[in-house]
Amino acid sequence: MVFLDTINRTNPTPRLGTIESTNPCGEQPLLAYESCTLGSINVANFVARPEARPTIDFVRLAETICLAVRFLDNVIDRNRFPLPEIDRMTKQTRKIGLGIMGFADLLIALNIPYNSEAALHTATTLMEFFRSRAHLASIALAAERGIFPAYRGSRLQTLHQRRRNATVTTIAPTGSISLIADCSPGIEPLYGVQEVRRVMDGVVLTSLHPAFVRHARALGLDLASLQPDLAAHPSIQHLAHIPKELRRLFVTAHDVSPEHHVRMQAVFQRYSDSGVSKTINLPATATKVEVAAAFLLAYQLGCKGLTVLRTDSRERQVFSCSLSHPC
Repeated sequence: MVFLDTINRTNPTPRLGTIESTNPCGEQPLLAYESCTLGSINVANFVARPEARPTIDFVRLAETICLAVRFLDNVIDRNRFPLPEIDRMTKQTRKIGLGIMGFADLLIALNIPYNSEAALHTATTLMEFFRSRAHLASIALAAERGIFPAYRGSRLQTLHQRRRNATVTTIAPTGSISLIADCSPGIEPLYGVQEVRRVMDGVVLTSLHPAFVRHARALGLDLASLQPDLAAHPSIQHLAHIPKELRRLFVTAHDVSPEHHVRMQAVFQRYSDSGVSKTINLPATATKVEVAAAFLLAYQLGCKGLTVLRTDSRERQVFSCSLSHPC
């Protein structure tokens, strides 16, 4: 579901028209014939002092954000668009969408459970910095290359923000590129400690989270003996033979309340120029009232849309814990 009234209240170029739709995953509201160049940074790679008291390496992250904004802006000019209308509209607003992936992995590296207030605080600190640096990079590009052509009459002109790009930040799902980067997708929690992913032509990919493997081995656990339980259950919280410190840290999507899912999305929306792609996982027992409550909370917290997945609501799911358990 998308909230078009919320989207249009922050439409950066209202003189060009009203936004009526988004890209397929909902994170990028677009005008007719617009396109947007997306890219995501794996924030799990920006951990300082991992062996001591780990923190986010903001110095290196700032450098990467600046490079990524320039890269995405370059793509607009190097791209070959399928229609002249798309070429014209894209270059009028020069929208880019720089976001993150690996957020759940980052929290694990920082020893922070996803379903905690500390995780919400970390998301706020991270994204406030991320958007600030991304906007500064776009401002620097505008000084070097010029502002986007539709700047006159835009909301950015009203705010005296001379940027190269009408939008700079967004949160994409990163389903494919997170596989390539070997990190958790977007801002999602782990779907399971063990995941089974169905991809093209019925290919099935099974993986055990590498951080869980490292932690389990450090504690002297026998992974082979744990495998049946990990394959059978979407959550490890009830498995008493797994140490409490592991259960605390390796929170899965099924352990996170719908309210916390939505609150996490709302934090990222606060610092996204566009939208946020995130799935609100609900159990198979979820009622219509509970689904409606998630949508209402998302609207109240300023989200631009919401995706809800009620377990077993589809015959086949992209993610599961095993071939026999849809989880």
